[in-house]
Amino acid sequence: QVQLVESGGGLVQPGGSLRLSCAASRIFFSISTMGWYRQAPGNQRELVATFTSGGITNYADSVKGRFTISRDNAKKTVFLEMNSLKPEDTAVYYCNAVRPGFTYWGQGTQVTVSS
Repeated sequence: QVQLVESGGGLVQPGGSLRLSCAASRIFFSISTMGWYRQAPGNQRELVATFTSGGITNYADSVKGRFTISRDNAKKTVFLEMNSLKPEDTAVYYCNAVRPGFTYWGQGTQVTVSS
């Protein structure tokens, strides 16, 4: 069964940085669009960033210039480098994998930005 396992979340002060990782298994990783989404309490899950199999990245306006998504196809891992974090970035961050006909989600990792 497909597994997406996130790691790297935690508590960080405003202006700080975190790096999230998502390790995938039993998935056609190289042909999947990998992405990060987040959900804050009381809000809907929203797109943070995606990285297609063809190398195209897409970011939410709220994170452009601060977050960077990357992927390592050999290790079947996708990363989210988060810099200049703000309290409004506080949320559970979910890894996502999509290929034609299939969508997978990880269990999520909590990111809390607070002083």
